[in-house]
Order: sequence, then structure tokens, then C-alpha cells
Amino acid sequence: MPSEDAHQIKVHLDALLKERGMTLAELAERVGVTVVNLSVLKNDRAKAMRFTTLSAICRELDCQPGDLLSFDG
Repeated sequence: MPSEDAHQIKVHLDALLKERGMTLAELAERVGVTVVNLSVLKNDRAKAMRFTTLSAICRELDCQPGDLLSFDG
């Protein structure tokens, strides 16, 4: 079993931002989180995410959670 620190979830925030012509700073402002927090998520260093944040990201990027996250197992 993997350690608690390891996970196999991949975040596709970079690709979604590029497709929508949006910057990380713009998304952070729209979602109401810091650029640093989104950067941690974007770089696969996040250990958790609130459903409210996930919902806001999906709303602003007009996507589904499965577009943003995938399991790489």
C-alpha cells in the first residue's frame, strides 16, 4: 500500500487554463483562492481540495471534475 504522502491523482489545470486562454491569477481571483494555492494544485503537490473549491474551479473553467482530475494508477 502506498504511503499516505503518495497519491496517484493527476491535475490537468494547466491544460484547461491554456484551452480557455485564462491565467492562473485570473482563475484564482474568480474562484476566491490564492494563486499559491492554485499553483500547489497545478503542480500536483496538493494533498486535499475542498469540494467548494473544486466546484468553483469547474464553474469558472466550464468543466467537469473528471476533466480536471484523473487517477494515474
